[in-house]
Amino acid sequence: MPIVSICIGVALLLLLMIVFKLNAFISLILVALVVGILEGMTPLEAMTSVQGGLGGTLGSLTMIIVFGAILGKLMTDSGGAQKIANTLINSFGKKRVQLAAVLTASVVGIALFFETGVVVLIPLVFTIATAAGVPVLYIGMPVIAALITMHGFVPPHPGPTAVASVFDANIGKTMLYGILIAIPAIILAGPLYTKLFKKDFLEVEIPKGLFNPKEFTEEEMPGFVTSIITSLMPVILIGSQVVVEIIAPDSAVMPFFDFIGNANVALLLSVIFAFFTFGINRGKKMKDIMQSVSDAVGGIAMILLIIAAGGAFKQVLIDSQIDVYISDIMAGSTLSPLLMTWLIAAILRISVGSATVAGMTAAGIAAPLVGITGVSPELMVLAAGAGSVTFSHVNDAGFWIYKEYFNLSIGKTIKTWSVMVTIISLVGLAGVLILNMFV
Repeated sequence: MPIVSICIGVALLLLLMIVFKLNAFISLILVALVVGILEGMTPLEAMTSVQGGLGGTLGSLTMIIVFGAILGKLMTDSGGAQKIANTLINSFGKKRVQLAAVLTASVVGIALFFETGVVVLIPLVFTIATAAGVPVLYIGMPVIAALITMHGFVPPHPGPTAVASVFDANIGKTMLYGILIAIPAIILAGPLYTKLFKKDFLEVEIPKGLFNPKEFTEEEMPGFVTSIITSLMPVILIGSQVVVEIIAPDSAVMPFFDFIGNANVALLLSVIFAFFTFGINRGKKMKDIMQSVSDAVGGIAMILLIIAAGGAFKQVLIDSQIDVYISDIMAGSTLSPLLMTWLIAAILRISVGSATVAGMTAAGIAAPLVGITGVSPELMVLAAGAGSVTFSHVNDAGFWIYKEYFNLSIGKTIKTWSVMVTIISLVGLAGVLILNMFV
């Protein structure tokens, strides 16, 4: 029975990752093979399906994820991220440093992976808090909220981009809807949530040994306009295609905007642009620029593999006809497919810890619901994304990154980080359900 096979597969995934501490990539491959065999595939057929899923997923996502990592690395190594932060903070003044920090994290977070964004911005958080005379977490919590929200909801981050490929969703629309939902999520989970705590609770001792930030001089950093345009270039290009498609879908320029608005092309053009703005124009040699490229690619290798394994699991579900079975069940169900997708992702997130695994697995299970219910595939992406960032605890690497960088106890980490990401998840779900009434 297909539903039993899925339950066994999910249980095995939890067992391998939580009890045996097995790597997520290997765990997903093993689970995909087991589910395929349970559903009547021969071992060879199951492996062929796994290979097809790996190749199909990497074929559609590799350029997006790699180019996104390169853009973020170039922005970090050039001082562009620091320039954006410094300019916004100076513009808003000390009284509004929290707002400036949130805007910085939101802008930088579009181009940087969550972990990279933390490494880049945590030193600035400490600097801002000290200079403004405010508690560290008063700045830190909103910054982290912005980073994790953009990471979970907005392409070209690997999680939402990978899930979008499973649901065959439009990247541009997903990005625009994701930004719309991200704004209230960041505000509620960041600045407003910090107001619930007393000043003493938000104060922490800065762990001096944990970071060694490179402080760029004004002469070393690119200009603010250059930094902001380069970091937002993928959003500008992808967004332009969506806007033209809405305003003039039959115009002669539509094919051009379809091309530059393609996520792969947009990120490729952005990286080439960054070679000049963050590299050559700053006096860097091509050898140094390419070193940043190599470092960026090396840093996201495991992320790529985990996403590919999630695609393999999805392919097995499709090839073994489990998707048809799920479609038949949902044909008579009154439960919202958006709510079901969020719930599956949330349960997996709490159990497994990995947001990417939770989002991809939920997408593979829920993908057939798009065709049978007619629900927006873009909203399904965001429902999976919202579920995948819910209550994070000790089985999640992000939990420990946050805890160690802010030098917190486990209890204090749960009160701040775990509750914060749950607020983001619930606001994301509410946003998806509200948007579903209009799109």
